[in-house]
Amino acid sequence: MSLFKSIATFGSFTLLSRFAGFIRDVVIAKYLGAGMFSDAFLVSFKLPNLFRSLFAEGAFNTSFVPLLSHKMVEDGKDKSTFFASRALSILFFILAFFSLIVMIFMPIAVKIMAPGFIKDPEKLNLTITLSRITFPYLLLVSMVSFQSGILNSLGKFAAPAATPIILNVVMTLSVFVFMPFTPSPAYSLAIGVTTAGFLQVLWLMYFIRKENYQLRPQFDIFNILKDKEIKLLFRRIAPGIIGAGIYQVNIMVGTILVSMLQTGAISWLYYADRLQQVPLGVVGAAIGVALLPVLSQQLKKDDIQQAKRTQDKAIEYGAVLAIPAATILIVLSFSIINVLFERGAFGVLETEMTGQALIAYVIGLPAYVMVKALAPNFFARGDTKTPVKYSIVSLVSNLILSICLIVPFKHVGVAVATSIVAYITLAQYIWGLRKRGHWSFSSNLILQIIKIVLCSLTMGIVLFLAHQFFNHTIPLWLNLGFIKKLFILGTIVILGVATFLIMAKIMKVNCVNELIAMIPQKRRKR
Repeated sequence: MSLFKSIATFGSFTLLSRFAGFIRDVVIAKYLGAGMFSDAFLVSFKLPNLFRSLFAEGAFNTSFVPLLSHKMVEDGKDKSTFFASRALSILFFILAFFSLIVMIFMPIAVKIMAPGFIKDPEKLNLTITLSRITFPYLLLVSMVSFQSGILNSLGKFAAPAATPIILNVVMTLSVFVFMPFTPSPAYSLAIGVTTAGFLQVLWLMYFIRKENYQLRPQFDIFNILKDKEIKLLFRRIAPGIIGAGIYQVNIMVGTILVSMLQTGAISWLYYADRLQQVPLGVVGAAIGVALLPVLSQQLKKDDIQQAKRTQDKAIEYGAVLAIPAATILIVLSFSIINVLFERGAFGVLETEMTGQALIAYVIGLPAYVMVKALAPNFFARGDTKTPVKYSIVSLVSNLILSICLIVPFKHVGVAVATSIVAYITLAQYIWGLRKRGHWSFSSNLILQIIKIVLCSLTMGIVLFLAHQFFNHTIPLWLNLGFIKKLFILGTIVILGVATFLIMAKIMKVNCVNELIAMIPQKRRKR
């Protein structure tokens, strides 16, 4: 499967997941709003996901997938299956033990994560209870991440990309299924999180077996730890854990600082982040996931030039999707939030506060997507130490900027700090790859990015003018019904996207023209 098809497959399912996530967030906003219950639930939901990135996606998979990809090329399926089974057994044992300890000492964990809750005992106790319900999701979703790594190494991206859809659908339904039996919708959502984890594991288990990839759990843990391949895996994981830990400390610093602001601040940042996660997840994550096994195999075959061309394409795809997406979210930020969330317990104040945070977050979106595209270049070479060094710089920068900006700009300051750090991180990755001779921006790639920026600016002007036109021809259109508002907003976005595509065609943006050229070919095949 080509890099573009891999990205498109993963990205399309991720896009479906994001739409399902929107429905979930609309339900959360309607029933919880942006107050005590939403703040408590969102912290309880962050806890397992924080450690998930640390143990699974952040450290384990970035070390495991390249090793598994190399093993498949060198030793074949049987030996790679044996290695994967041993790695899975170790991961399960460590996470089961860790989860039990954290659940026992959950009051301490919540006080560290959200110290601002201490002054409100009701909110603190609610958060502790909800966190104990959601925390088993850490073990389950880590298994899901591991299973996804195996399928990605086999060139299968659809099933792993579809797993978040299960989480979003189950959480949405849980509000209505469990609400009659729980004190509040927050409890229903917490139960839904853990339930979804079980279903996700079963979902990927089916597809792994479909590939005749039989994972057999092993219980001789101490003997497994003596295995030289497992030792190599842990040597690579160690700096990865530090790097992922630093990234998670960044998130935790933001949560700690915002927990000390007024009630609702955590929720405002959550809803804003969820919106920017659509392009970041669809584009950034898709590129990172698809790129890692491809680069690993190309480098294993010592095909350096092809690896550099693959990296160029990944950056170009990221730019052509992320920069226009950021433009749309900046120009239409308040209208998007109004249409999606403003109902029930989510009012005008929540829309205003969330919109400000969204603009601040989205400024850093293109940088984050490019970092996602560049990071696999280190991991595919087995270099997990260099990203750790960059993460330390990012951590210190984020801490200093957040503390400086939160005083004058409140919750928006945390979002601004996050965006600035994104560009600091990107600069480090570009400099590091160039210094090592692994990759650098070619003149053609720079030209393509400049063209994409100019096309996006033109699109932004059209979006602004179209928005103003509807405001004048249909006064206060945001006070219309949901369907009418959605139709008008969709019309504005379609007009903007059409403008971008026309400009891209005129200015000869390579990857857009390649995509357009594929359409008639598919039709002819039919």
